[in-house]
Amino acid sequence: MSRSVRYTMSPLLASKTPVWRSKFIVAMVALGFVALGARASYVQIINNSFFQRQGEVRFARTLELPANRGRILDRNGFILASSVPAASIWAIPEDVEQATPEARAELKQLAGLLGMPYASLTAKLADEDKTFVWLQRQLDWDVGQKIAALKIKGIYQRKEYKREYPEGEAAAHVVGFTNVEDKGQEGMELAFNDLLAGKSGSRRVIKDRMGRVVEGVGEDLLPVDGRDMQLSIDSKVQFFAYQKLRDQVIANKAKAGSVVVLDAITGEVLALANYPSFVPDKRRNLSGEQLRNRALTDTFEPGSTMKPFTIGLALNSGRVKPGTLVDTTPGRLTITGSTISDTHNYGVLTVEGVIQKSSNVGTTKIAMQMPAREMWETFSAAGFGQKPQLSFPGVVSGKLRPYKSWRPIEQATMSYGYGLSASLFQMARSYTVFAHNGQIIPATMLKTDVPAVGVPVFSQRTADEVRKMLQMAAGPGGTGQKAQTLGYSVGGKSGTARKQVGKGYSTTKYRAWFTGMAPIDKPRIIVAVMVDEPSNGVIYGGAVAAPVFSEVVQQTLRLMGVQPDMAVKPQIVADAVEEPL
Repeated sequence: MSRSVRYTMSPLLASKTPVWRSKFIVAMVALGFVALGARASYVQIINNSFFQRQGEVRFARTLELPANRGRILDRNGFILASSVPAASIWAIPEDVEQATPEARAELKQLAGLLGMPYASLTAKLADEDKTFVWLQRQLDWDVGQKIAALKIKGIYQRKEYKREYPEGEAAAHVVGFTNVEDKGQEGMELAFNDLLAGKSGSRRVIKDRMGRVVEGVGEDLLPVDGRDMQLSIDSKVQFFAYQKLRDQVIANKAKAGSVVVLDAITGEVLALANYPSFVPDKRRNLSGEQLRNRALTDTFEPGSTMKPFTIGLALNSGRVKPGTLVDTTPGRLTITGSTISDTHNYGVLTVEGVIQKSSNVGTTKIAMQMPAREMWETFSAAGFGQKPQLSFPGVVSGKLRPYKSWRPIEQATMSYGYGLSASLFQMARSYTVFAHNGQIIPATMLKTDVPAVGVPVFSQRTADEVRKMLQMAAGPGGTGQKAQTLGYSVGGKSGTARKQVGKGYSTTKYRAWFTGMAPIDKPRIIVAVMVDEPSNGVIYGGAVAAPVFSEVVQQTLRLMGVQPDMAVKPQIVADAVEEPL
């Protein structure tokens, strides 16, 4: 039988509890509530900005709303560069399932759509950063939709824009390209990046740990799309010029080539092409040789193409007339121990004949009658030694030393294009002096319908006289006979120069070029062609560069609607006369 226990009679319960203990416990509980209240007030009222920021760092995101980059158009409104939607694929590696056969099969499908080996995809997913990794940027939009349809956990995508270049390698050096962030890197994309880029917008959102947008915060800042820009380039002329240049470079086993086409009235650049070139939106394994805009960045000694300026100065100053006789016998001339030679002994020539036969001796004899200062001022006024005012990256100034440092032999060689340097673009622009009534006009890459305002270099009479000489140089007995064009009268000057190697000149490497205009009485275009290191047995500008000039002139004038000024029949078919080096 169990014994009944009366707990109320327990001595422990019967002992009297001290009052201070009860009060202490109540006080501690109350103090705890006060501390919690104070902490809550501190977090939510006094220092809430800090904790707000911490929360935003973890959950709030500012999403960029990319602006649509402006288009680049040619003079007729055809697209040279435009932006199209693209999908950029990213992942949270720790959320991507790879253990099961089904998951691996899905990832293999993903790798195929991304255009990468499965091993490369798994390597990216094994990256140290387990919360974010780019898998592929700027895929075609339809490919992005196929990836989205796979619904692979941990794989996400972002809408971006990528550039497309319909004219490809033909206009690559003019248009340039952008990087993956849609910022201009070369060409007009770089020169007018601020105009084309616009201004990105933004959207403030709250995301969960899966990267999904839960809700928007505040107002969206809408993007401002970039502005379109219209170039002076004619895409048809550009493509044709590039094609003919490329064919000639390949046929002559040359290193490279360039061509520039200018409007002789407005100064607009109708075409500017280089070979080798590149495809702007496919730039893997590009070399510097492909990227170089040789027409603007490469300088060379212009050789015989400088002779019209020397003769023009002599005509303008009244020292000679077109019919003045110059004795070039015996085809050699010695100045301070150095000998200047022609390829043939031309005997007595008129001033017109000096240009027609491209006589170094005749040009030198005329040049030595003039002060070095006058020659320097004329060359400088024609743009040599000065950087063209062209809104384009990489434009160079060339070299023209001060006349005070010229020695007699240097004055002689500069008269026929040695001892100074210029780019092909400078050569093309300098010939506006002869095509625009003795005035040099500014060149532009942007479309304009306003005739250019030039700066006088020669009188109109001198310009007319030199144009006639250029026509003779490109005609029977001249060095540029292959520049003749069906239906249009042309005039121009060929040049061939040894390339400088170290402190001397190579005996095997040459540059060949031709610069001229058409129609000769009222020039509408100026075309300059350069072929670097032709090595297929022919080196002269009249044989290598002049044929490109001929074809480009004919096609360009036809596209411009210029009426033929000659009977449409073959003109000169003979080989070009050798010109002095």
